[in-house]
Amino acid sequence: MAVEIITREDLNHFRVQLLDDLKRIIQQKSPPHKEWIKSPEVRKILGISPGTLQTLRVKGTIRYAKVGGMLFYKYEDIEKLLNGNMA
Repeated sequence: MAVEIITREDLNHFRVQLLDDLKRIIQQKSPPHKEWIKSPEVRKILGISPGTLQTLRVKGTIRYAKVGGMLFYKYEDIEKLLNGNMA
């Protein structure tokens, strides 16, 4: 039975290669985002409750559009909010 010795350099090379492969897979499979998303999706993305989302609307922190009783938010605004770029 042959014994192979794995060095730290081998492990480092494997880690870098694995991360590169994962990045490539994620980029290929990332679905295009919708331009407008509904409240439940926004709450899930931001990890907040319905009341917190309402507070963000009331304070004007997040813009929205109301169509037939449904609230819609621009995905781009949610990204800005996550990145801290909204006033």
